Amino acid sequence: MSKPVYLGEMLLHWCKSCNVPVLGKKCGCGAKTKKVTVTPPGDIRPAFEHDIEHINSISIKQFNVPLISQDHLVVLNKAPYDDRMDEIIVDGEVVASIRFEIDGLRWVLLTRAGGARRIFGDKDKTKMRNWVEIDNDAIKFIVKGANVLAPGISDADPDIQEGDEVVVLTPEGEAVAAGRARMDGATMLKRERGMAVKCRWSEAACDVEVPAGGQTWDDAVTANSDILDGFIERSHKFIKNVAETTNRPVTVSYSGGKDSLATLQLVSECMDDYELMFADTGLEFPETVENVEVAAKRYGHPLHTISVGDAFWESVDDFGPPSVEVRWCCKVCKLGPITQLIEDNYDNGCLTYIGQRKYESSARAKSERVWKNPWVGNQVGAAPIQDWTALHVWLYLFRTGAPYNPLYEQGFDRIGCWLCPSSSLSDIVRLKETHPEMEKRLTDYLYGYAERMGLSKEWVGHGFWRWQTLPSHIATIAERKGINTVPKSEGKDVLIFTMTSGYQPCKAGGMSAEGGFGTALDLVHLEDSQMLRAAGDVSYMAGVISILNGEDRAQVFASGNVTARSDTEKSARRLMHRVELSIRRALKCHGCGVCVGNCPNDVIVIEDGVAVIGDGCVHCGKCIEVCPVVKFG
Repeated sequence: MSKPVYLGEMLLHWCKSCNVPVLGKKCGCGAKTKKVTVTPPGDIRPAFEHDIEHINSISIKQFNVPLISQDHLVVLNKAPYDDRMDEIIVDGEVVASIRFEIDGLRWVLLTRAGGARRIFGDKDKTKMRNWVEIDNDAIKFIVKGANVLAPGISDADPDIQEGDEVVVLTPEGEAVAAGRARMDGATMLKRERGMAVKCRWSEAACDVEVPAGGQTWDDAVTANSDILDGFIERSHKFIKNVAETTNRPVTVSYSGGKDSLATLQLVSECMDDYELMFADTGLEFPETVENVEVAAKRYGHPLHTISVGDAFWESVDDFGPPSVEVRWCCKVCKLGPITQLIEDNYDNGCLTYIGQRKYESSARAKSERVWKNPWVGNQVGAAPIQDWTALHVWLYLFRTGAPYNPLYEQGFDRIGCWLCPSSSLSDIVRLKETHPEMEKRLTDYLYGYAERMGLSKEWVGHGFWRWQTLPSHIATIAERKGINTVPKSEGKDVLIFTMTSGYQPCKAGGMSAEGGFGTALDLVHLEDSQMLRAAGDVSYMAGVISILNGEDRAQVFASGNVTARSDTEKSARRLMHRVELSIRRALKCHGCGVCVGNCPNDVIVIEDGVAVIGDGCVHCGKCIEVCPVVKFG
């Protein structure tokens, strides 16, 4: 599980009098609020009707009863996890978390004390599911933090399966713990030796009071009215000051997402002369494209658009599926169109207000609030809502009636390229329900790619394609399930290398180049030849080779993808070119010895009919320049 990261102040509070979330210490009614402790970064957001129905459906599946009562406002907080996990806050308390587990490809509800007591309080446990009753002698040990042992169980749901999430009850039916079952219900009832439940939390039994519902998001807007006014006023001032000092045509980058919509609404309230820009990557949801048109009509200002059509699908065979490490798609589908759009419409450049917020990522938290666009020299970017949480944005949109994308009401918490490798697997799985034709196109391609690379359908189904090298916790899942994640080299005679380069638009700062051979590479062979030493200092790990040349870095993956990072695009491309040629030399070397005679440090030798670069290489590149594979290959 990822370590929590603080990106800004934790702002969520709750007014007990109004029973609504408040983003400060004082409610609009005048009452003091209670701070709600959530996991950082604390980018809280409203739960829509679909979210609540989804939570309750999982609760019913696990326990045979819904978690959330009707007419209660619910707030969700995205917490660090392998995939998607949301903390569920209702009535000012974190009652549970819901997460998508890659291992079992399923949603699981993880109750906390308040949630378990809401579910099991005053109910006949025999009509419930996934409960374990312990005897009175075991209660004190469980409350002090012990796990549930089978001899201490007095009763249990016989249908419990090993790995199920269960709630631990006293003989009176009071919830005192919850965790994962380490044996099935039938085995528990035998009361033999062994751990029955690995407890995640435990505490002494107590009563739970559920406040009356009936609150609406209009009530929450009213409660936060003064707080919103302050944030809006500061954003208006920022927008006006930047426009006055920059003295360029004003534009708003509209993506069809909530943050760009809030930015557009803010600009519309304090600027008369501005235009909208939308770059269609060809990977947009149809609802997003439609929302762009709706917004343009609502605000009545010129909309400049550009589309790359099927550029992604025309390039994917050359690069392979995009991954977290190799997001070539950003260059091909996003960087190019944005650059062209600005150049076509603004001869002397423009000022662009962008819906960037620091609570979204560490990179954005470190970003300046006003910056010079590094890939379009005549564009200045500015972020009016840099300090807003998602809940600020939503309350503002609710208040103004701005036309937000309907996908948010269908369970999507972010709107962007629908197959982005940074998306959670849960969102990609959900495409089967919301956009089956898009999910089929992606899956069909991935199945074909996996077959060519010697990988399985399980590699596709578990979303492992989203990484070149799996994070350790994800790799553990693959190992436990016996899923191979290392592509198989085809040993092609002709290697076609495709490269794209430029600014990293999905990250903050720096230039990158992404390339691909279109086939898997034998990294063991590359390691044995040490040919990559000609490009820089080399280190080897399972599935990846890293090259360091000064401050510039490159990585070679078993899939055949190559990346390079540098401060300038020219340096990134130069390193990428050296790495590409070094790979070709390693795979095609015939041991002619030309490089041996041209090495100024005499560190190259011929072994078993091929050249091997030894220690002492200074990465001068002389051997690359004279190699027949490079000159005539």
